[in-house]
Amino acid sequence: MRQIKIIVEKHAEGYVAYPLGVRGVVVGEGDTYEDAIADVRSAIAFHIETFGESVLDTEDVILEAFVAEVSV
Repeated sequence: MRQIKIIVEKHAEGYVAYPLGVRGVVVGEGDTYEDAIADVRSAIAFHIETFGESVLDTEDVILEAFVAEVSV
């Protein structure tokens, strides 16, 4: 079992979740936070089954993730 950091965004229509440090595009969504987490967990499992464990092989370990906001 491996721990993967997940970003969860709250939108007016629901939640979107995606993993950090996974090769390829993996996204989950749901009406609630819990639904989005469950969906992205399932999507990650499917992604690994489809493309193999190598999608988790990254050279850099993500220690922390931050959200920042800037004016442009």
